[in-house]
Amino acid sequence: MIAKWRKDPAFVAEYGALADEFALFDELLNARLAAKLTQAEVAKRMQTRVPAISRLESAGGRQMHSPSLTTLRKYAEAVGCRLVVKLELLPEQAPRIAERKAAYRVGRKASR
Repeated sequence: MIAKWRKDPAFVAEYGALADEFALFDELLNARLAAKLTQAEVAKRMQTRVPAISRLESAGGRQMHSPSLTTLRKYAEAVGCRLVVKLELLPEQAPRIAERKAAYRVGRKASR
């Protein structure tokens, strides 16, 4: 069934738009499994209930839950990890950034 969906341009576009969210929730689940913890154990460590952990790991189901950084940090600590937030440059931005850095360096040398 998924193979059929992947041929549909609308499905591919929607799935691609959600790729970052899917990656985040995969990270959460993989961290918990690597820590060999159940959802109940994580919930106890976070002082919350199991359904909250279930929603967090499943992207909130139909309601598209968007967890706060505080919640993600608590989850990370509960599974023995540290939350790291990283911004990556989009490939199309790399040439523009390189030009700006070069211009900045030239400008700094001229002002010395």
